[in-house]
Amino acid sequence: MNLSFLMEMVRLGIGNLRRHKLRSVLTALGIIFGIAAVITMVSIGKGKERDALERIERMGAKNIIIRSQKPPESQQSGGQQRGRSIKYGLTRADLAVFMGNFPDAEALVPLKEVGGQVLRGARRQTSQAHGVTPELLDAARIRVARGRYITAEDIEQRSMVAVIGTEVAKELFPLDDPLGATLRIDDKTVRVVGILAPLGLAGGAGGAQVGRDLNLDVHIPITTAALAFGDRVVRRTSGNFSSAEVEVSELYLVAPTREDVSAYAESARRIMEVRHPGLIDVGIVVPYELLAEAKREALTWQAVLAFIAGISLLVGGIGIMNIMLANVTERTREIGIRRALGATRRAITLQFLVECSVLSVLGGLLGVGVGIAASLGLGAVSMLNMPTYLTTWSILLSFVVAALTGVIFGLYPAMMASRKDPIVALRHD
Repeated sequence: MNLSFLMEMVRLGIGNLRRHKLRSVLTALGIIFGIAAVITMVSIGKGKERDALERIERMGAKNIIIRSQKPPESQQSGGQQRGRSIKYGLTRADLAVFMGNFPDAEALVPLKEVGGQVLRGARRQTSQAHGVTPELLDAARIRVARGRYITAEDIEQRSMVAVIGTEVAKELFPLDDPLGATLRIDDKTVRVVGILAPLGLAGGAGGAQVGRDLNLDVHIPITTAALAFGDRVVRRTSGNFSSAEVEVSELYLVAPTREDVSAYAESARRIMEVRHPGLIDVGIVVPYELLAEAKREALTWQAVLAFIAGISLLVGGIGIMNIMLANVTERTREIGIRRALGATRRAITLQFLVECSVLSVLGGLLGVGVGIAASLGLGAVSMLNMPTYLTTWSILLSFVVAALTGVIFGLYPAMMASRKDPIVALRHD
C-alpha cells in the first residue's frame, strides 16, 4: 500500500462525509460529547484532588495535631453550665509527658487559647487569640506578610505584642496600618508587630478539619497568655455565657520524617487513651493519614468518572457503527460498481475505515476543544467552587481513544461492505 493510494482513500472518505454534512455532524456528536465528558470529568476530579491535597499539605505532612475539644455532654447541657467553668482538654502535665516520650521530635509546639473578644474601638470580633511559640511559624506552614513573628525574646520577656491574621487586619483596621497600632484582647492591650499572609482553612477535609480560619487568628507569646489571661476563657455571645478552663488548646507534634509519622501518631494515640480515656475531650488529626485517604478517594472518584465517560464513548461508537451500517446499505450499488471495476475487498474495507476514522478524528478534535473550554469555564466561575486542572495525558488519551473508537466500531461495517457480492450489489436499487 503506497502513500498516494492512502491519500486517495482519505480524499474519498472526506468527500463522502462532506456530501452528507448534517449526518456526519450528528454522527460525530457522540464522539464529541464523549471526549468532552472525559476531559471535563478528569479535570474536575484532578482539580478536587489537588485542592484536597493542597489543603492537607498546608497542615504539614509531618505534623500530628492534638487539640482540646469540649466534651459532648457539656455542649448539650450548655444552659446548665452557666456560671461555672468546665475544665477539659490537654494539660501542662500532658505536654510534659509528650516531651519525655518524644525526645527526637523535630518540634513540640503548644498553643493556648485566650480571651473572649478582640476589640479596637467600637469594632470587635469573637476571639481567636492564641498564645504561641516561634516554632509555630514552621509547624503550621504560616508566613508573615509584613512585620515580624513572635520571637524567643518576646517569650522570655512576656511581651504584650501580637501578630494578626489578614482578616483581622481588614476588619479592625479598614483604613489604618495595623503595624505599630494597638488592639485589646478582653481588657488587655497588645501592640501589633506583624500581619500573617493570607491562608485557607487550617484543616483537611470533612470532620477532620482543625476547624478555624487562620486569617482570623491573633497570636501572642504563650508566656504572655499564661501570665495575663490564665487558663479560663469566658465568652458572651447573643445573651449566652460560657466559661471554660483549658491549659493547652492545641499541640503540634512534628515528626522527624514522613516515615516516622505513623509510629508517632500511634504512640500519641496510646498516650492520650491512657491520660484521656475515650478521647472525649481531645482529638488527634494526622494530616499524612488524611493525605493518603484523600489520594484513595481521588482515585475512586476518577475511576467512577472514567467509567461514566467510557459509557459516553461507547454510545458514540455505537452511533458511528449504526450510521456506517446504514451508509453501507445506501451505497451498495456504488460498492458493486467499484468491485466490478477491479477494486479489491481490501480497498473497499479501507475506504469505509478511512471514513470512520476521519469522522472520529474530527469528532475527537472538536471534543478536545469543547472539553478544554468546559474545564476552563467551570474553573473560572468562582461561585461554583469547582476547581479544575487540565492534564496533558487526559487530552492525549481521549484523542487516541476517539480515533480507536472510529476504527473499532467502523471495522464491522467496512468488512460487511467488502464482502458484498458484486453482481448482487449491481442489481441493488
